[in-house]
Amino acid sequence: MADTKVAIIAANGSLFDAYKVFNVASAAAASDAEVGIFFTFEGLNLIHKEGHKNLPLPEGKEHFQEGFQKANVPSIEELVGIAQEMDVKLIACQMTMDVMSLEKEDFVEGIEVGGAASFIEYAKDANISLTF
Repeated sequence: MADTKVAIIAANGSLFDAYKVFNVASAAAASDAEVGIFFTFEGLNLIHKEGHKNLPLPEGKEHFQEGFQKANVPSIEELVGIAQEMDVKLIACQMTMDVMSLEKEDFVEGIEVGGAASFIEYAKDANISLTF
C-alpha cells in the first residue's frame, strides 16, 4: 500500500467507534499507508486522557465487554499507543475543543490541534477517506 494516504474522521465516542477507528488506522499504517485521524465532537473522547479509558458501550451491548476481554483485545489506551508508534497523525478539532472548553493538555501526549481546514489540507490527496 505504499503511497496510500488514509484520512479518517472520528466524530463518535463509543467503545465500538474507538475500535473501528483504531483498528482501521493501525491496519492501514501496518500496510505502509500514511494515516491521519481528525477527532471532533464526541470523537475527542477517543484521545482524551481520561475519557478514552471509560468509553460507553451502546445500550444493550454490554455483553461485548466480556467478549473483548476473552479475546484479549487491546484496550483503547493500548490502541492509541500502537497508532502513535506507527506514526498515525492524531488531530484534535480546535473548534470542538473551544466549544467544550478543552485544552491540548486534556488529551494524550503527541496529538496535534487543528481546525477543519487543517484536516482538509491533510485529506485533499487521500486515497481513502472514512468517517466513524
